[in-house]
Amino acid sequence: MPTAPLSNTIYLSVAAPNAREVLLAGTFNAWEPHSLRMEKDAQGLSGRTVDLAPGKYEYNFIVDGQWCCEAGCEKSHTRCPQCVPNSFEMMNRLLDVH
Repeated sequence: MPTAPLSNTIYLSVAAPNAREVLLAGTFNAWEPHSLRMEKDAQGLSGRTVDLAPGKYEYNFIVDGQWCCEAGCEKSHTRCPQCVPNSFEMMNRLLDVH
């Protein structure tokens, strides 16, 4: 009998202390931003846990309506080595879950 792939609880976060709303979208939720709202802590870090099966994922944060892979590295992967270019001339964050 085949077994279901194990899932891992992963915490994703972004520093956005002045943001009113931070959302999370990626290949793990069909890029649907409104399905994963992030919570801000007292230091201004917005984060969320997601349960993911092993695999490779791409994702972005949506900070007050603006898509970004990380604050300050939207256009250049030399400033964000964990990111790759996407078809919208922006960057996607990479995640490899084991």
